[in-house]
Amino acid sequence: MLSNTCKYAIRAVIYLALNGNKKKIGIKEISKELEIPTPFLGKILQQLAKNKLLSSTKGPNGGFVLAKPASEITLLNIIEIIDGLDLFNDCLIGMRSCSANAHNDVQCPIHHKYLPISNKIYELFDNENIQMLADEIRASDGKIGL
Repeated sequence: MLSNTCKYAIRAVIYLALNGNKKKIGIKEISKELEIPTPFLGKILQQLAKNKLLSSTKGPNGGFVLAKPASEITLLNIIEIIDGLDLFNDCLIGMRSCSANAHNDVQCPIHHKYLPISNKIYELFDNENIQMLADEIRASDGKIGL
């Protein structure tokens, strides 16, 4: 459902929420801890910084930190930046009739069955924020790992 790039982005933002506490964390540390290739992670984090979810500083004391409180960053914010919202807007099976047709009576055969599920997933991603996820991970006493 979500691309690996998006999953990496979510994990990295959660990692920053768990470990940042307003101190910048270097990309090498994040990369090592999450087992994500550094160059690939760098591109992901720069994209999140460009869209104002993260703040970045270059140099020996540089790194990344959340640009806003974790409670204000939803999963949907990250998904929209990395993958876009096609998951919710485009036809599940790729038929043009769903996305090109504004009339509900001329949709693909699965459209009306998938629409309520898609709406629920959208709602879930929009309501879950990074702070909530970080709190659940902390509360798990090491059972949930990034």
